[in-house]
Amino acid sequence: MTNYLILAADELPLEEQINPLLPKSYDIVWSLVSFIIIFVIFWKFVLPKVKQVMADRTDQIEGGIARAEQAQDEAKAALEKYNAQLAEARTEASQIRDDARSQGQKIIADMKTQATDESNRIIESGNKQLLAQREAVVSDLRKEMGENSINLAERLLGDQLSDDVKRSGTIDSFLADLDSVGSGK
Repeated sequence: MTNYLILAADELPLEEQINPLLPKSYDIVWSLVSFIIIFVIFWKFVLPKVKQVMADRTDQIEGGIARAEQAQDEAKAALEKYNAQLAEARTEASQIRDDARSQGQKIIADMKTQATDESNRIIESGNKQLLAQREAVVSDLRKEMGENSINLAERLLGDQLSDDVKRSGTIDSFLADLDSVGSGK
């Protein structure tokens, strides 16, 4: 087969040999017309659609970025607001705690004052009762001592002291002597 090709090549004149790199002129013309038609269709219809889609895509991406930045700014503002509220709540809680402590201390002081007053009142009442009981005991003892003294004096004197005035005078003088002896110690 290679022999046939070589023979065929030898038979063709040199000027009429076909250059395989150069196409025929009608192929060039029709290819150029087809290219121009496709280029015009592409330029008129496809390229504007592609540009529109690319512009929409760019707007969506830039809008998404802007929305993301806005959402991030809103989140930062919400976080700052939350932190401010949290700080305010902590301050308020601290103030409430301090108020409760001071009120507790005030209540404790009031209760101590009331307890002291009640204690003093009870002590004073006890002292009054003791004084009243002491006076009652002293009165009873004087009465008994007076009767015992009269009985003893009647036995010693052998005389009856029936007169109340005499008896009272004798008792009073005896008790006065006892008081003077008791205070003289």
